[in-house]
Amino acid sequence: MNPVTAQTRAMGVEVLGATRRFGAFTALDDVTLRVRASTVHALLGENGAGKSTLVKGLVGYGLLDDGEIIADARQVKIASPRDAQTLGIGMVYQHFTLAAGLSVEENLLLARGRLPWRVDWPKERAALAAFMRSMPFRLPLDAPVSGLAAGEKQKLEILKQLYLRQRFLILDEPTSVLTPQEADEVLGLMRDLATRGELTVLMITHKFREVMAYADDVTVLRKGKLVGTSAVADTSRDQLAAWMMGGDAAVDDPELAAIRPTRKPCEDNAPVRLALSTLSVVDDRGHTAVRELSLAVRSGEILGVAGVSGNGQKELIEALVGQRRVQAGEMRVKGEPYRATRAEMSRLRLFALPEEPLRNACVANMSIAENLALRDFDRAPMKRHGWVLDRRAMRARAERLIADFNVRPPVPARAIGTLSGGNVQRAVLARELGQAVDVLIVANPVFGLDFASVADIHARILAARDAGAAVLLVSEDLDELLELADRIVVIAEGRLVHETPASGADRVALGRHMAGHVESTGRDVSESIAVHA
Repeated sequence: MNPVTAQTRAMGVEVLGATRRFGAFTALDDVTLRVRASTVHALLGENGAGKSTLVKGLVGYGLLDDGEIIADARQVKIASPRDAQTLGIGMVYQHFTLAAGLSVEENLLLARGRLPWRVDWPKERAALAAFMRSMPFRLPLDAPVSGLAAGEKQKLEILKQLYLRQRFLILDEPTSVLTPQEADEVLGLMRDLATRGELTVLMITHKFREVMAYADDVTVLRKGKLVGTSAVADTSRDQLAAWMMGGDAAVDDPELAAIRPTRKPCEDNAPVRLALSTLSVVDDRGHTAVRELSLAVRSGEILGVAGVSGNGQKELIEALVGQRRVQAGEMRVKGEPYRATRAEMSRLRLFALPEEPLRNACVANMSIAENLALRDFDRAPMKRHGWVLDRRAMRARAERLIADFNVRPPVPARAIGTLSGGNVQRAVLARELGQAVDVLIVANPVFGLDFASVADIHARILAARDAGAAVLLVSEDLDELLELADRIVVIAEGRLVHETPASGADRVALGRHMAGHVESTGRDVSESIAVHA
């Protein structure tokens, strides 16, 4: 592509005075966003800040009530996704939209939307091969999508948009399923395309590192309103955090100081609270998802489990909390055999914050107070005279826990399913940490939550660790593990393949192991991890 053409390819987009209402609720309130052509522009904001509402207006999935959209210096109307595509505006969604049973070339052709009754395959393959040769990254056209790695699938999603000759690309949390190396490669390629004038990128992300490393400009929304816009070179992480949280507080929020503990290393002679030995678990299709996994977690320690989604983490957590049967191997808690029954969890004081707690740890249409009593509703003081639920005692404890864990709104009778994601997490943590805890199982605890909720929940997990709990933390966010964990292990294809102290962890090495790009050492890493016991 010659320089003159390249400079005319990327498209600048402006949204002026955008407003969107849902009944009495204003999701977007007079927001103006200007994305310069040939730049990467980051869009930040807490959950519910209006980011999704804004970009839906740009891609035609939700009409704005008020406001104007300017593309290529002219006012346009976007009433449908086809309008957006015609203008050259495309979007790569957080979750893949690929046809897994088809090949790369078939997915590219499907992206066009309109195909002849009979496809001229020799002609189409020649055109696709020429297209692929012109791209900054390539995939085999005949490769089945089902066999692609997560990073390759993300590249295919981007290739689909480039194949459609889109000039303005919206990326929604583009690195949430990628290893660090894959994330850097994909964002680096987006940055290169923008620098060369071939594309303009609007990137929705919650990772400050990505903003500072790859974006030219950044805009922050809060509660449906524009808080600030700046060149990345003229701002800082602390300033962005303050904009997101709605005050002068930076990353270290003073309101959390009272519950944020001072971190201390785990004692080498601390007792092992959770031990797994050659554990194997099958998935829903009957395939082995966790393969002879062994690990040990001591009192006062957070063991972080890193890995790309789909490598056995889900099945491991479900086995630990009694939602999936163990195929082989042994689980022990505080030295005793453990089969994840409700009685054992209560007696051994093992509690959990599973992923998607509203689906996996709550009953949505029951009240907050009732959900807080799920662990012990059948024991005193929640039960009296052998069978009668003491609603007064249930409410009194709920009021105390709601206050202690800052659950909003503080209404015990309110259905828990009506709360925001962060408040559901706080309510579940209140139930699980509102008593003495010896083992805490946590899975992706802050996915999709706002900045303040993330800081609060992280502080609660650290406080449990420093109170003596053994914490197993499974997260797909490597930054989260590096911040919280004492040790990190990597799971790939259901096996533990790497272990390192978090303080000396090498991000590149972790990413290589997460991607499975390692040489065999002749010894299952699970063996050395188990020796830690």
